[in-house]
Amino acid sequence: MNTFNQILRSILFFVLTLVGMFMAAIFMVSTAIAVAILYIVARISGRPFAFKSYWEKRRPRRYRPSSFSPKTAARATTARSPQNVTDIEMREIP
Repeated sequence: MNTFNQILRSILFFVLTLVGMFMAAIFMVSTAIAVAILYIVARISGRPFAFKSYWEKRRPRRYRPSSFSPKTAARATTARSPQNVTDIEMREIP
């Protein structure tokens, strides 16, 4: 009986492995189709298609100083106007 259970578990594991591989293949094919569509649309509109520029457009914008060095950071902090200062009041919630 123990041998039968091991054979059954091995067959189930093999089937699940094949299903997982099939799902991964479908995902890769659908991703390739999506990238091909993006490439064709970029070509039709006359723009070059580059992954880096595409993902930079899609990601939310963050504040990134163009050239950061300790000297420019010290000047930037002293050059701030008082309009950027915010007063915060904290209260403890019981």
